[in-house]
Amino acid sequence: MSKPACPMCEMTDVMDHPEKWECLTCGHEWERATEAEAPDAPRVVKDAHGTVLNDGDCVILIKDLPLRGSSGVLKGGSKSKPIRLVDEDHEISCKIDGVALGLKACFVRKA
Repeated sequence: MSKPACPMCEMTDVMDHPEKWECLTCGHEWERATEAEAPDAPRVVKDAHGTVLNDGDCVILIKDLPLRGSSGVLKGGSKSKPIRLVDEDHEISCKIDGVALGLKACFVRKA
């Protein structure tokens, strides 16, 4: 079994104990997940207010976000078309004002 990364600092220097993991970098301790529940656990994506997001939901930006590679800005309060949850560095794939985007869930709230 491979060692997991620390959920707090994301370092891979962890020490395994019989019932828990311990990060050698920051000292954080967490429970071991059983072999059966780790791969089957569905990914839960929550917005900035803790509401669970699903495919097909619409979201609203909670702050102005600059667009990379241009001088444009997406205004806070802009509403998206229905979203799609993806397993990438950005959790949400959507369109806002006709522009296809990848967004982090911490910058949106459910509409």
